[in-house]
Amino acid sequence: MRFAAALLLLAGCAPTGSPTAIRVGTDVDASSLDPRLMRDTTSYRVVDLLYDGLVRLDRELTPLPALATSWESPEPTRWVFHLREDVRFHDGSALTSEDVVHTLATLLDPDFGAPLRSLYEPITRVEATDAHTVVIHLEKPYAPLLSYLDVGIVPREADELGSRPIGTGPYRLKRWDRGSKILLEANRDYWGGPPRLDAIEIVVVPDNTARAQAFEAGDLDLIQSPLSPQDIRRLSADPRFKGHFESGPAITYFNFNTSRPPLDEPGVRRAISMLIDQETILNRIYEGSDARALSVLLPSSWAFSPDVAQPAYDPERAEALLDELGFRDLDGDGVRERGEQKLAFELGTHGEDVNRVQTVEYLQNQLKGHGVDVRLRVTDWPSFSVRRDASDYDVILLGWTQLVDPDKGLYDQFHSEGGLNWGRYRNQKVDELLEKGRATLDRSERASIYREVSAIIASEVPYYVLSYQGYHLFHSPRVERFEADPRGMLRGLHD
Repeated sequence: MRFAAALLLLAGCAPTGSPTAIRVGTDVDASSLDPRLMRDTTSYRVVDLLYDGLVRLDRELTPLPALATSWESPEPTRWVFHLREDVRFHDGSALTSEDVVHTLATLLDPDFGAPLRSLYEPITRVEATDAHTVVIHLEKPYAPLLSYLDVGIVPREADELGSRPIGTGPYRLKRWDRGSKILLEANRDYWGGPPRLDAIEIVVVPDNTARAQAFEAGDLDLIQSPLSPQDIRRLSADPRFKGHFESGPAITYFNFNTSRPPLDEPGVRRAISMLIDQETILNRIYEGSDARALSVLLPSSWAFSPDVAQPAYDPERAEALLDELGFRDLDGDGVRERGEQKLAFELGTHGEDVNRVQTVEYLQNQLKGHGVDVRLRVTDWPSFSVRRDASDYDVILLGWTQLVDPDKGLYDQFHSEGGLNWGRYRNQKVDELLEKGRATLDRSERASIYREVSAIIASEVPYYVLSYQGYHLFHSPRVERFEADPRGMLRGLHD
């Protein structure tokens, strides 16, 4: 009923005739429209239309000029950025270097609570040397800095940006019906030229198949991953639509809470990993839409090596390892135990992604046959993310997107002080390597460092990476001259 009501609202406000408004379907609502506080893919994609960063990353993840027209690094710990002089925020105020200083200062403020704060921690000071020049000082050389300076710049005098965003981007927020729709209208004064579209409407349809059906019925103009395999197959065969597929900078993975017994033991995590039948899950549930993962490093990354591999599916070795660890079914109840400790844990995911739900259901059944007692917990995304952020789980199935640099997928997740280390993983050697990887400017040396990190992760298994995500997008003929971005960004609707 909520989805039907959303479509009625859209029908009442969308222009007819030429495609001056586009409806985009998404799976979950945005958590925040403040670029410093984003926690989900929808937030990333909407914020990218509302704000600009100092740089913009292209399809190949190369930093290009955005609010900064140029930059130079006179020394490895100092970067100078020169700002455009013709930029105004949506409220009419002029962009100055003080806004950049304010944005980065709040990102770095521990009390502000930015989820990605650690990406900016190497910054020691940001100064405005004049109205359109910003100097960033670093504690030490920081290789991925430019890749992270696409974060949206916010006005220094504004607050409550999470619900009332004020950016410099090609679109501004007109209305946000929580849980239903985000309506964006064109910023005709955009420094990059007025957008081609008058409006973009982001419609929340949690169920993948319902979203695909709405697209087929003409109620949506563009949908993209996550999509169910059967819908991908059907839409790909429909001549009415244009489809796009490529590997995305994203993974689907099992996150172990390494602070909870018996999952605090690497041997137990390895044994459980060897009971995960990747091939069956990806072939039968995902129907080939994702690729089997080897490690936490993406195959498209310059750091990837096929020689680094996490445990493969091997039930016999898994059972032998559990025997060695002392977990045996001694009383014949079908559950392994060691003394008074049962080999049992809770496996969770969010209900908006049917493939993930089917995966945890399948895995529960598979593990039961090997003496592992698994309880399922499937909740909606808001409830799931709250428990995830509080480390209130045993094992969860979820995904990472926007992995624009190896550091983006490793530092926050596996460093002892990482802001996204929900599984509470601790390894001093990994900490040292991750810090070294950030401070090393030579790419080949960085690659060696990250391969060593991924080898440790593959051995200790705080993550078990199920798949490298495929990126799928479909659009109707109403969407013209659109170039897909494997991160799912929608700037192609403006350019």
